[in-house]
Amino acid sequence: MDKQIFHRRALVTAILTATAAAAAPNTLFAAEDTAIEEVAVVGSRIARNAEFETATPIQVMDREAIEKSGYTNLQQMFEKNPAAGNGTFSTRGNNQDSTANGASAVSLRGMGADATLVLVNGRRVAISAFAEGITTNFVDINTIPLAAVERVEVLKDGASAIYGSDAVAGVVNLVLRDDFEGAEISVDYGGADGYDEQSTSAIWGINGENSNLTLIFDHHKNSTLASVERRGLDTADQSSRGGMDFRSSRGYPGSFNVDGSIVPDPGCPAERNAGEVCVYDYGPWTLLTPEAERTGVLLLGKNQLSDSVEFFTEVAFQHNTSVAQGAPTPLDDSAGLTAPVDHPDNPFTGASEIDIFRYRTVDAGARQWDIETDNLRGVFGLRGNISDWDWEASVQRSRSESTQTGDRSQGWVRTDLLQQEIDAGRYNPFGGVQNPRSVIDAVTTSLVRQGKSQLTSVDFTINGELFDTANGAVAMAAGLERREEEASDIPDDQFQRGLIFGTESVSASASRDITSAFVEFAIPLPASLDLTLAGRYDDYSDFGTTTNPMVNLLWTASDMLSLRASWGTGFRAPSLAQIGLGPSQESIFFADSYGCAINDAYCASTDYNIVFAGNPDLEAEESESFNIGGVLKPIDGMQLSLDYWEITQEGKIDEVPFGYLYSQFCNDQNSTVCVRSAPLPGDSLGSLQSINSSFINIGEQNVSGVDLSLVYSGLQLAGGDLGLRLDYSYLREFERVELDSSGENFLTRDLAGEYEYPQHRWSTSADWAWDTFAFTAGLNYIGEFEDTPDIDFDGTLDYDTNSSRTVDAFVTLNLQARYTGFQNMVLSLGADNALDEEPPFAIGDGDSDLYGYVQSQHDPRGRFIYGKMVYSF
Repeated sequence: MDKQIFHRRALVTAILTATAAAAAPNTLFAAEDTAIEEVAVVGSRIARNAEFETATPIQVMDREAIEKSGYTNLQQMFEKNPAAGNGTFSTRGNNQDSTANGASAVSLRGMGADATLVLVNGRRVAISAFAEGITTNFVDINTIPLAAVERVEVLKDGASAIYGSDAVAGVVNLVLRDDFEGAEISVDYGGADGYDEQSTSAIWGINGENSNLTLIFDHHKNSTLASVERRGLDTADQSSRGGMDFRSSRGYPGSFNVDGSIVPDPGCPAERNAGEVCVYDYGPWTLLTPEAERTGVLLLGKNQLSDSVEFFTEVAFQHNTSVAQGAPTPLDDSAGLTAPVDHPDNPFTGASEIDIFRYRTVDAGARQWDIETDNLRGVFGLRGNISDWDWEASVQRSRSESTQTGDRSQGWVRTDLLQQEIDAGRYNPFGGVQNPRSVIDAVTTSLVRQGKSQLTSVDFTINGELFDTANGAVAMAAGLERREEEASDIPDDQFQRGLIFGTESVSASASRDITSAFVEFAIPLPASLDLTLAGRYDDYSDFGTTTNPMVNLLWTASDMLSLRASWGTGFRAPSLAQIGLGPSQESIFFADSYGCAINDAYCASTDYNIVFAGNPDLEAEESESFNIGGVLKPIDGMQLSLDYWEITQEGKIDEVPFGYLYSQFCNDQNSTVCVRSAPLPGDSLGSLQSINSSFINIGEQNVSGVDLSLVYSGLQLAGGDLGLRLDYSYLREFERVELDSSGENFLTRDLAGEYEYPQHRWSTSADWAWDTFAFTAGLNYIGEFEDTPDIDFDGTLDYDTNSSRTVDAFVTLNLQARYTGFQNMVLSLGADNALDEEPPFAIGDGDSDLYGYVQSQHDPRGRFIYGKMVYSF
């Protein structure tokens, strides 16, 4: 990919003119190396000289800044970036109910992981084999080891005219280390209470007369952090803290339909007896952070074939393993389980019929997954120049394969086998007893889920100067690209046959071809104005074509002041999962209010299944982005940048509104959309089983905000050099337009300041270096936001009409000390969340957040102390 080329000193300029926060407060100071070395900065395909400032907000973090951060993976880095927001997810809270276990993604502006394009060395890579939330395709940043990254470039502006689909909220480009000579080994270890991480990496490079070969190895491992190791986060009953009691009605002991009446097991303890059901606390089974291990090897090479042609290659392999865990299998009457009246353990004397209404096979243990993911990427290409025009051609093959397995020792109960053992009198479903291991082995099974994602691409680009004008040369870049994308997600057949309960199941298969062409012009104008025009045409084999323009304008008013503005349109193609989804299940907690009005047994908030199917007629989402800002240099060493940004999405692909489906169809016993079991005698509605749904182009989002960055460097303090930085991001509005529960009217809701959407996020840091010592201190701030978006927990969001309590702001302090007094060695000692702040209490959303905190925003790990050694030779 041809991109904007700068000398090394342009990297400093890009950092100082960036408009949003760095990934962490102690990653803000890049090395000010004045040696002549070309670097690539995302956002343009045209080569420009080092004096040119960008007309779009770009954040760059070089290798030295990454080392100062103390973070060992990209997940940790992006979680602390104020420009990121809701939709940035990680392995934290990645429990058994997730559909993308072991993976992580970044979501700029809070617009979703599928609205942020992630590139590696300027090229697309294969998406995760497993989609998150059933249909959100994304690039798993866990597949790129931080040790292999030379710098991280974040373009916080729409860029579909340059890069195509998904670049709605911005672009993250991960530039790999190459042209390395020598060897370097890095080892680090850190731990929090009940948790530890360790990483080892090595890089080796050799230069020939006209070639370079760089080899990178990285290994990372972390232990499990269980909920029982964090006070207050290990229970679904948060009533003692002022929260809700979200214990499940699928209990152990259970509840039964005895001759037409719902009754709890006689052995149900009084404190868990909720009338008709015996509730169960699944909280202690939760993993806050699952065990994970990642190993990667990268080979980067180049060879000068002639004076004007160079061959280059990138080969990368990554192997990741992780685990996921959920509470033991929850069962309800949709499983169709019965207990014979002559069962030897039957406590209901005189009963003529016993159906199992709510039950949980706790004696079989937690449901556990082992996840393995292999990623392989190969790029081979040629680049050169002809008559002062640079060109590049390459081919790429990228693949991600994931396998999710669970064996019979990991709690996977099959209902038909369970029924056989109950009928034979060997399995006792009464009293919450522990059945023999031999019986558990007879009712459990092994499962396999397999996912695969592939990308094959061919591209050709050129860039150079067209002609000279009185104001400078007019430059152009152009290119062609052909991509083939495939994705499949194959669940175990036992899921498809309805024999496995209580976990989300995904089935998907789709492919498509894309042909693209782009052109970009850089036009110098009078009065120190620089205009950039770009356009891109994409032809998708499934939904059709789209054309997107972009206009950028930069005015260098003086040495102290420059102003910039950008406008462009963008798009996000329907994900392969949204198009090719087979019957797939997602669980959601809500109260069946229609059923509750008929029978008190249906009143408890319970996780019900939503069954989705893909829609091959989906169109692309369309977007429009606008940015205006400037950079002020009032005194030597100080720079202030301020930008206002705005993004609008139309035709946003969304689920058919749950509230609409429930209100329209769930009061009808015979509905094919809202599926219920047969009613109990005298009732008009049976127990709710599932709701069928799909996806439509129906949503709209209007998102805007302000980014501020203040940098002051070169200060002298106590004989050392001091640098200060503040980065702040303000979410002005996040308006979402969607159908109301009637399905007849649209309503507009503003998410800014609501649940998971804090309006204020900032980070600040100070870095002081003296002789062989250096110290960094920084603060991360995540602002307050309103709690409980569904105040009555009936499954329909009502935050726009009801007010709730406020979830407090979360402030953490990071510290690091470095020593460089040993030859070729750097030693670091640091603490993340040095004051051991606990995540602020939250009642939660009644769905994913049930344990007293908001897992997408607040890290429950606590104080994490680490040490690191880097040795070069």
